[in-house]
Amino acid sequence: MRRVRRVGMLAAMGVALALLIAGCGGGSGSGDSGGGGGDSVKIVSDLPLQGANRAQTTTMVNSIKLALEERKGKAGDVTVEYESLDDATAQSGQWDEAKCAENAQSAAQDESIVGWIGPFNSGCAAVEIPILNKAGLGMISPANTYIGLTKPGGESDEPDKYYPTGERNYTRVIVADDKQGAAGAALMEEEGLQSVYILDDKETYGKGLADQFQKAAESAGIEVIGREGIDGSASNYRSLMNKIAQAQPDAIYFGGIIENNAAQILKDKVGAGMSNEDVAFIGPDGIFVDSLIEQAGDASEGIYVTFGGLPQSELSDKGKEFVKNYESKYDDSIQPYTAYAYEAANVMLDAIERAAEEAGGAPDRAAVLKEIKATKDYDGVLGTWSFDEDGDTSLTELSVQKVEGGKFKLDRVLDVKDLV
Repeated sequence: MRRVRRVGMLAAMGVALALLIAGCGGGSGSGDSGGGGGDSVKIVSDLPLQGANRAQTTTMVNSIKLALEERKGKAGDVTVEYESLDDATAQSGQWDEAKCAENAQSAAQDESIVGWIGPFNSGCAAVEIPILNKAGLGMISPANTYIGLTKPGGESDEPDKYYPTGERNYTRVIVADDKQGAAGAALMEEEGLQSVYILDDKETYGKGLADQFQKAAESAGIEVIGREGIDGSASNYRSLMNKIAQAQPDAIYFGGIIENNAAQILKDKVGAGMSNEDVAFIGPDGIFVDSLIEQAGDASEGIYVTFGGLPQSELSDKGKEFVKNYESKYDDSIQPYTAYAYEAANVMLDAIERAAEEAGGAPDRAAVLKEIKATKDYDGVLGTWSFDEDGDTSLTELSVQKVEGGKFKLDRVLDVKDLV
């Protein structure tokens, strides 16, 4: 979302206004840098700000603004301007492939932009990474978990097809789906569930995660009774659920996002006589959204949801301090990815600061990217971690939430470092 600056009568007033906006982490700026030689640079975030995830992504934008405000709008001596981009459309109600491409292409041509935070959806990342890779723009995602974006395990031509230059420009602070899939299988083992029917929404994230879960489940000796993709826009899934009920699985696993009818799946599952107590339902962080409970009602009670990270109660001491500061400033509640966006922003700002020190002024994209990739033993709100050579975090702890009393509640923390 771009904010157009109104120019005053005096140039000095215009400069003052620009600095004020930058310090507040507001809309777009017109920094005269990016290629070096100026005293300001620009970063952008790219998130779906419309649809079911709006409550989530609004907090992510706020957390990026907070990270900037805590530094008085600067990374070292360099002023940092921030713009929040929206990759969703009103028509789709979620991320849109064309919008993702449009945002990335626009940023690629704006040399003042030296850092990209996002995107939220892995399918959007698959569109954006090649565009920004050619532009040499460093990316840090707070939320993408699809394994194929960074390492083998997805399609046969992944991840190489995302990096046409042969150099990596993409990183993420969230745990990837090979680990989240393993967590889903570990949960089934701990609960004594021996068979599962797997569904996915056919999207990059959903199908990829279901693949990883299936691999982990089969390795654990769990019987996969069936597997199929769903139409995320279907009016109902009664026929499918009646078929699954006849197969009598111990659990149903759904790889997908809330926008692809997750609530309707739950309603029809329970409607087919498979209560969540009798037939467990396990889903990923793509449905770890309060609106799922609102949409599904009682049919969501008792479901399990894995998350490729930790909730606010399990964050480091710095994480708990962040939560306190955030809640004192904003009225909206902390969401699963709020802290992850804050971490991504701080990693980006630290990289800009180091690059600026090396350059003796505003750094260019290459310098910032180099410093992002060099992030090691980072002591942040998520704990102490590093980026590996693929751009993935070294963190291995994930969490499982369970819906109880109409709310997501932490059920357990799983460390999967020995499972992948």
